[in-house]
Amino acid sequence: MEIVEKSIEIIDNKGIQGLTIKHLSHEIGITESALYRHFESKNDIILAILDGFDEISEMLSGMMKTYNGTAIEKIETMFGNMLNLFSETPSVVSVIFSEELFKNDEVLKKHVKEIQNRNQNTVEMILNKGQENNDVRKDVESKYLALIIMGSIRLMVKNWSLNDYGFNIKDEGNKLVNAIGTLISV
Repeated sequence: MEIVEKSIEIIDNKGIQGLTIKHLSHEIGITESALYRHFESKNDIILAILDGFDEISEMLSGMMKTYNGTAIEKIETMFGNMLNLFSETPSVVSVIFSEELFKNDEVLKKHVKEIQNRNQNTVEMILNKGQENNDVRKDVESKYLALIIMGSIRLMVKNWSLNDYGFNIKDEGNKLVNAIGTLISV
């Protein structure tokens, strides 16, 4: 949807403060009243953006439950898909990793927490299964391994964003995921 895509671009270029109904309608070339027929407020637009991330999160979670690979292969696949999304549409990083967008709005904050929790639970599920199958080390609890993995990926993506997308996130991400695989393997 053009409104959501343009909103993501505006947030990426000008921050959340730059996303106003007036600016957005001007960028798209429609009147403010026409925009209000689709969305009641800026928060509704941000919720629509988050709904897109939520769908991706649900899809990846479902995929990981049915994928017949090792824990390491599942981690590589899950984060490889995320890195592909970021590489293809870098502007989404500005929304997905911008806590300031959500900290003062309980509805948005709740939505982001649900997405994060699902991703965390998916990674923990992968790691638990890997520990059961002796693919993943058992001397560290899966919830801490999941936190290390997710935090490492998050930091790399944030650095990529802060460096104006100045390195190949897929290549560097694959190297990071391989290093994580080495660290968590038995």
